[in-house]
Amino acid sequence: MTRHSPIRFAAAAVLAGLSLVLSGCFIAPGKFDSSLVLGEDNSFTFVYDGEIVFLGLSGLSQMGAAAESFEPNCTEEDSFEERECTPAEVAEQRAEWDANADQRAAEAKRKAEQMSAMMGGIDPSDPQAAQELAEMLMRQKGWERVVPKGDGVFDVSYSITGTMDHDFLFPMIEGFPSTSPFVQFILRDDDVVRITAPAFAAQNDDNPMAAMMGGMGAMAGLAALDEDAEGGDAPKMPEIPQIEGTFSIVMKGSTRILANNTDEGASRTPTGEMLMWEISPRTKSAPTALIDLTP
Repeated sequence: MTRHSPIRFAAAAVLAGLSLVLSGCFIAPGKFDSSLVLGEDNSFTFVYDGEIVFLGLSGLSQMGAAAESFEPNCTEEDSFEERECTPAEVAEQRAEWDANADQRAAEAKRKAEQMSAMMGGIDPSDPQAAQELAEMLMRQKGWERVVPKGDGVFDVSYSITGTMDHDFLFPMIEGFPSTSPFVQFILRDDDVVRITAPAFAAQNDDNPMAAMMGGMGAMAGLAALDEDAEGGDAPKMPEIPQIEGTFSIVMKGSTRILANNTDEGASRTPTGEMLMWEISPRTKSAPTALIDLTP
């Protein structure tokens, strides 16, 4: 039976995790309830209440340093199975490791600067980074509650009301690059709006995070891989909340549903119709609706 190094197991998890963070797909929903209410007067109110996960502030952003430790690696020439290294092989690999120390340090610095730029100038390694991010969000309109819960998870309440005369995307954070949106709507001609929620589908190809990792549910797979590693010296995968929640579109007045991908279609309310999606790690299709806003 092939034996694998705990450090290499952890490194595989780190590589997958950091590919999320450094690609810009670094904001994800946890447990939440969200709604979009479309009013009769061409108004809308969007609400998101629950958890948001900033992967750049989670344990993923620190695991790289923990995995950067020397460990010799030797394999059989024929089978490529791992074997114990000889003293000479260990010495040779150690010398090569030491010779590349400056290169590794420069790469670590580059990644840290890249991460800070993607976090609006916030240094993820700063112990005050989570509080700094919370204060920055609270300065933006719509954020009513932002409470750090630890390991990149924030308990938030966001609510904003506007007029359906422009496109909309949530979350939009000052200084952050665009990311896979939780919810967005795009206006079309003839008073038609297309509403999608790419980040609310754990296995949706339109969500880059899901395409690379199979959604947040795949984090559990990485965690399992980590637990199977030998020994207790390998860095552990952080506990990241799995996606779980509801998203609803509430229509008031004469708005008309042209298309949607709910399981059961629209339900009647005292003021109009409502579409509802139950979101979980098994959700394959992003909530989508096409609605005619014509009075």
